[in-house]
Amino acid sequence: MKHLLNTLYITTQGSYLACEGQTVHVRANRETKLKIPILSLGAIVCFGRVGVSPPLMGLCGLHKVTLSFFNLYGRFLARVHGPVSGNVLLRREQYRCADKESSCEMMARAVVSAKVANGRNVLLRSARDRPNDPNADSLTRAAGVMVRLLEELRCPCTLEALRGIEGEAAKTYFGVFDHLITTQKEGFFFQQRTRRPPMDNVNAILSFLYSLLANDLASALEGVGLDPAVGFLHRDRPGRMGLALDLMEEFRPILADRLVLSLINRQQITARGFRKTETGAVMMNDETRKEVLVAYQKRKQEEIRHPFLGETVAVGLLPHVQAMLLARHLRGDLDGYPPFFWK
Repeated sequence: MKHLLNTLYITTQGSYLACEGQTVHVRANRETKLKIPILSLGAIVCFGRVGVSPPLMGLCGLHKVTLSFFNLYGRFLARVHGPVSGNVLLRREQYRCADKESSCEMMARAVVSAKVANGRNVLLRSARDRPNDPNADSLTRAAGVMVRLLEELRCPCTLEALRGIEGEAAKTYFGVFDHLITTQKEGFFFQQRTRRPPMDNVNAILSFLYSLLANDLASALEGVGLDPAVGFLHRDRPGRMGLALDLMEEFRPILADRLVLSLINRQQITARGFRKTETGAVMMNDETRKEVLVAYQKRKQEEIRHPFLGETVAVGLLPHVQAMLLARHLRGDLDGYPPFFWK
């Protein structure tokens, strides 16, 4: 099993990363701010104007430390990694399956089912925790709609039908998402999902965490030898990590959405940490961005029981576990891909 190593997040603008021997040096304002052994890292993620020396890129590739770059909105830009592990036979099987309509439908139905079920559980848990809340009935009704959609997913569906069900589930879920926000309503409200760019504070955090999660899943897929660009539900598009987005569907509600709600409702972040640009896009300031990153790292260190494996694993290892299970399915060791159902 892969160890849960640390991710180093660089948010200070103008920082420069270099290496001396097996140690990563983080420099800012001509001073070395941090020294950390490469062996203690699992990934390095850079936001905004951050430079990296070519020797450090080579060191990261040698030790399989993924180096990723995002803009200040949290939008993924690029990733540097070493040789891809696994073998060509696994990828060839992935490509063959992606070309088969039946295989795509089976895989897409699995991840959409998990997404709908996990989103439903988020709504039900909130309704149970606040039985006297006037919005509890709305959450329960929305959860009921998602039960109906899960029943529809029990039967074989075309990809077009699956995308329709997924779209209806997302509309239902986000239609009551504002009810899950119980504090700081003036600064944090949700009307609809907006992206590229996010137009309010809640969407800004959602988009930021979705980008981090997609990057983690892409790295996990590459780690088992799969191509993160070739998906089943999300079809091929230049520059899009289709397979990473496929697997992200089952994790959005539990790893990103719940964390956003926790940060807001516990007032770990405030509206003062956001600003609106001239274009209307909303951005987090450095302090808020760091608060979100720290919370994300802490969440990944929590443990959860995996429903398929029956073992307790760290939350941060779930992308690696699911990537491994998908690889086993494509090799023929498993009859189907078992998505992650949160309970």
